[in-house]
Amino acid sequence: MKLIQTKIADVVIIEPQVFGDDRGWFMESYNEQKFFTALKALNLPTPRPFVQDNHSCSQKGVLRGLHFQRAPYAQGKLVRVIQGSAWDVAIDIRAGSPTIGQWTAVELSAENKKMLWIPEGFAHGFLALEDNTHFLYKTTDYYHKDSESAICWSDPILAIDWPQLDIDILVSEKDAKAPSFKEYLAKEQLLE
Repeated sequence: MKLIQTKIADVVIIEPQVFGDDRGWFMESYNEQKFFTALKALNLPTPRPFVQDNHSCSQKGVLRGLHFQRAPYAQGKLVRVIQGSAWDVAIDIRAGSPTIGQWTAVELSAENKKMLWIPEGFAHGFLALEDNTHFLYKTTDYYHKDSESAICWSDPILAIDWPQLDIDILVSEKDAKAPSFKEYLAKEQLLE
């Protein structure tokens, strides 16, 4: 497996080694020992153990996010797409971080087989680029309803460069009403 740091060094793209022949292909989708060794080689911390797997299916134009859970239930996420494709985004929301408010993104697809490691302290969202996009992710903590939160996906301060599609973006009512990044900072008392 190859790890590639994004413009936010703690968020890494993972390119698994894929073995293919005329029968098809094989890859290890997760190997804790190799993952931890690769993170340590980049001087990045290793995550807590993964305790929950999630699977969603979205139609083209569905945008989910920008979601996170507050401490002590914050979740690190290892995400990938097994059918279709998605534009996957991570936003740094860590207090005191030199990259707070910055985002990074990568296209994940069944074809490119890339994964993204998003540590705790990041909001996360994705836009399905194809119908029936299946999104899988491992989390380092369990879902905790009282700790869930979101930031508005279209916040002008974040200025996320979402891909332009030939259809309207569809978001849940909850995501459409999510607070702005400035409101998040004020609530968390992170405004200077």
